[in-house]
Amino acid sequence: MDKATSVTAFDLTPPSAEQFRLLAEDLSVEERQVLLNHGTEAPFCGVFLQEKRRGLYTCRLCGLPLFNGGTKFESGTGWPSFTSPFKEDHLRTISDTSFGMVRTEIVCARCGGHQGHVFPDGPPPTGERYCINSVSLAFTPAGEPLPDKLGKGAPEGQPYGQS
Repeated sequence: MDKATSVTAFDLTPPSAEQFRLLAEDLSVEERQVLLNHGTEAPFCGVFLQEKRRGLYTCRLCGLPLFNGGTKFESGTGWPSFTSPFKEDHLRTISDTSFGMVRTEIVCARCGGHQGHVFPDGPPPTGERYCINSVSLAFTPAGEPLPDKLGKGAPEGQPYGQS
């Protein structure tokens, strides 16, 4: 399989079936329901709802950086919300027609783990609200190394946890 890389040189190659199995074994029941079965955690209970430190939010399943802490804002919805992703190519969108409405689901571009949805009602500068499940994320404080769950290594010169 050819190596797929993001514009920031992160390896976007999906985990092998065995790697995926091992990553999934590390998930709690709730994390498995949300990340693998496209579920939603209850509002106002996520561990990252009040997180305000500088750093990077990564996919809980595979460790790919998804959001800078500096793009997080209080939306009042009960889920952590962000104005933009770490990099556009780190997320994939899927049309979600469940519950009798049309929404845009977002998943990790590397492992396919469900993150939440994006809505066109966010604040400037993007006008977008990335509404994310806390259980879909891990947090790395600024200055600390990002997780390398797949042993893919760090891109050369990549700043870790800087925002």
